[in-house]
Amino acid sequence: MSRVESLVDKHQQWRGKECITLIPSENVTSPTVRRMISSDFMHRYTSRLPFYQGTKFMDQVEELGEKFAKELFRADYADLRPLSGHLADMALLIALTKPGDTIISVDPENGGYPGFGKFAIAKTLGRRVEHFPFNQVEMNIEVEASIKAIRSLRPKLIILGASFFLFPHPIQELREVANEIKATIAYDGSHVLGLIAGRTFQDPLREGTAILLGSTHKTFPGPQGGIILGKSELKENLDKALDLTVDNYHLHRVAALTMALAEMLVFGKDYATQTVKNAKALGKALEKEGFRIKCAHKGYTMSHQLLFDTAGLGSAETIASNLEKANIIVDRGIRLGTQEVTRLGMEEKDMSRIAELFREVLVEKLPAEKVALRVRELRSRFTAVKYCFDDS
Repeated sequence: MSRVESLVDKHQQWRGKECITLIPSENVTSPTVRRMISSDFMHRYTSRLPFYQGTKFMDQVEELGEKFAKELFRADYADLRPLSGHLADMALLIALTKPGDTIISVDPENGGYPGFGKFAIAKTLGRRVEHFPFNQVEMNIEVEASIKAIRSLRPKLIILGASFFLFPHPIQELREVANEIKATIAYDGSHVLGLIAGRTFQDPLREGTAILLGSTHKTFPGPQGGIILGKSELKENLDKALDLTVDNYHLHRVAALTMALAEMLVFGKDYATQTVKNAKALGKALEKEGFRIKCAHKGYTMSHQLLFDTAGLGSAETIASNLEKANIIVDRGIRLGTQEVTRLGMEEKDMSRIAELFREVLVEKLPAEKVALRVRELRSRFTAVKYCFDDS
């Protein structure tokens, strides 16, 4: 066995069978979706131009994917080509703004997506970036102050959505001022796309956004990649932008995404509902164990995420490292996400056990190997992916 095979197998055993993963930007795909990823599609090309032969089945799959996406999100337009949420965001900026235009988004310092920060993609493309006034206590955009800022700055594009995303953003409250200055509202739903699909968070396209876009592998349990959805009148500009940002768009990924869309049409509501229930239950259980969770006064969250208050526990890096030694995987923002454990079949009662394991690592400081054994025992009870066609 090669060194590469050995490393991959070790990872599969450890992360796939022995760890509890609470990273809010990851998920697990079903066995059927994984089969699509490893199909012959991965070797092939297709094109919007009539150039390649032998594409008839791939083209039909892509048509199905767009159909499923439009049905699931009730959109007029759907494009599965973006290879990532980041490239979808880049296409958005190219399609709807030009150099010198202003956009307004959530500041990365307030949990906004770094790609829409002042020194990221928009700056590279020559766009001016401003940020919403933000309330750190409520973990949301300040509506009245943002209305004033929008009137003053007159952005071409208003971008809602964030990486730290606990509560729905005020789309309807900002829609009137957007119409007043003839700005387009876009919504980066990377983190909450699966919750939107399951109709448990908010409904951006019904509330006033023209575009819903983002990643397809966070709360949405598909392959890594991106998607753009929205109003058909923007299709021409978006198509041109995607032609610039994507060439070969990885047909095996499109097949896998199409299957994930089909799964969410059937199982999305139950999965999304349980994901949010688990997030709320985990917040309550962690607080019972003595930890501080942000926005406890608002029920902790309305999404899959919790924001863990690290005060008095050491640095975020140390906390994440100590948890990893015990087979509990979090990111260094100490955002906690419940979508992956939900896909594996965990429910509210299991969140209490996870909270106890946090206490054993971070408060009691039990030996990591001792806690890891308990994590493996818990994880061994959840071996199959749920909310999918393979769940029998």
